[in-house]
Amino acid sequence: MSSSIESQVREVLAEQPLQEGALLPLLHAIQERLGHVPPAAVPLLAEHLNLSRAEVHGVISYYHFFRSTPPGRHVVQVCRAEACQSSGADALLAHAEQVLGCAAHQTRADGAVTLEPVYCLGLCASSPALQIDDQMHARVTPQRFDQLIAKLEGLR
Repeated sequence: MSSSIESQVREVLAEQPLQEGALLPLLHAIQERLGHVPPAAVPLLAEHLNLSRAEVHGVISYYHFFRSTPPGRHVVQVCRAEACQSSGADALLAHAEQVLGCAAHQTRADGAVTLEPVYCLGLCASSPALQIDDQMHARVTPQRFDQLIAKLEGLR
């Protein structure tokens, strides 16, 4: 782990109060600071919280929100929950992969976009849904997706 990353993780650990159930808040704080939770942060968290590395890794890998590699400049999340799947999310994700030029769980070669399937964005009644960076979008068709990405690509 680079000393810069290690020092930033240690700063986050020092800033947060040590309390019962601190793992999730610490993971969120580290990801907010670094953009991801680097694998090398796992032993620091485990030691700090008196947990095993497996426990920390298990939480990181269980929740779709956490990523272990830096994301692209923009993150596109396509909901994969049942309501969205029943409204065309499978086709929307396939379309997104084709348009963005990267597979799900990947970052495009130019580093501009990361495509992430996620499970429930909370817009079940307005599916299929996706989130681009911090902006939610409901009832997204492939055509609407193209419009949103064209606007996003214009911001590069």
